[in-house]
Amino acid sequence: MRALPARFRPGQLGPWQLLVPVVALLTGLLVATTAHTARGTDLRSAGRSNVADLIRQAEARAAVEDNQVRQLQHDVATATNRIAQSDRTIAGIGADAAPLRVPAGLVAMAGPGLKLTLDDAHPVQPPTDPNTANAIVVHQSDMQAAVNAFWAGGAEAIMVMGQRLVQTSAVRCVGNTLLLNGRVFSPPFSIAAIGPADAMRAALNRSVGLQQYRKDAATYGLGYDLTSEDQISVPGYEAPIGLSYATAGP
Repeated sequence: MRALPARFRPGQLGPWQLLVPVVALLTGLLVATTAHTARGTDLRSAGRSNVADLIRQAEARAAVEDNQVRQLQHDVATATNRIAQSDRTIAGIGADAAPLRVPAGLVAMAGPGLKLTLDDAHPVQPPTDPNTANAIVVHQSDMQAAVNAFWAGGAEAIMVMGQRLVQTSAVRCVGNTLLLNGRVFSPPFSIAAIGPADAMRAALNRSVGLQQYRKDAATYGLGYDLTSEDQISVPGYEAPIGLSYATAGP
């Protein structure tokens, strides 16, 4: 009978036989630790790791709260009007404030004007050159230049992505998203303005800030679509109008 190799002789444990209980012990420890950490939840749930889902959930909550704010504003206005019928002081304040509501942007307006749409370029292959990558997206400076040109051309009311702009509105961009009135918007970005179309168009053409944008639009395919509109409806400004600012500490 042929002798068995030493590593297979009866009565001796091979290296794999020694490792099996160790691996089993470590596996059991890992499973127990995972169960304790998860506490019945999915550690790899898409809701935990998907940023887009988190953003959509936050926007949904913001929409619900916006509706609540509008309802409360309506209730306050109704109560104020009711009290004004019997309180001369409240009635006087309302009469003084009424002429200021239109120039403050608190009243919805409608009329002819222009609509401008700015959009990122969509190349087939993502650019590797940082300068090119920077040139194919809409920047905050582009949006602000367009808004300023509309005002300079005599715009009576402006809205961006359906949001009314007032004197305290700030057009801010983070990456390729727009932040306005507490909301987040993605391109394409639309700007609509009520006012003299010819004068506003001329102001857009004169805008130094938009000259480079139009060059990049011709070179890289950025979106620049300007159209005349017979009727544009701009809502009244509904966000808080109070100013928040820093104060010196003690």
